[in-house]
Amino acid sequence: MSAIIKYGYTVLEATFELQNGECEKIHERIDDLTRRRTEKQPLEYPSAGSTFKRPEGYFAAKLIEDSGLKGINIGDAEVSSKHSGFIINKGNANAQDILDLIKKVQETVKENFNVDLHTEVMIVGEEK
Repeated sequence: MSAIIKYGYTVLEATFELQNGECEKIHERIDDLTRRRTEKQPLEYPSAGSTFKRPEGYFAAKLIEDSGLKGINIGDAEVSSKHSGFIINKGNANAQDILDLIKKVQETVKENFNVDLHTEVMIVGEEK
């Protein structure tokens, strides 16, 4: 975890050192990365991005898929069939649907592999 998150710091300014490059090669690289991202991630649906952190020694998406959870849903919240590390909104999912699905995924993976999945997304406003 970065110190920014750990201690609640706010970044007000940043300096970047960039290198010159050939425009055509840079555009080719950007196009390639965009194509690969589009092929592998469910960008056609709203989501908060990758839902779970990668547990040490494992891939969250593989654990989820191997648990038979790829494509399952609660309401309109669904574990993406394209990439099981994403929980997507297929239409009218509400926060509770998403939270319930996250919990189901965590419980099932824990039961099957004894691995704790922690969320990559930061959940705010949740009642404790």
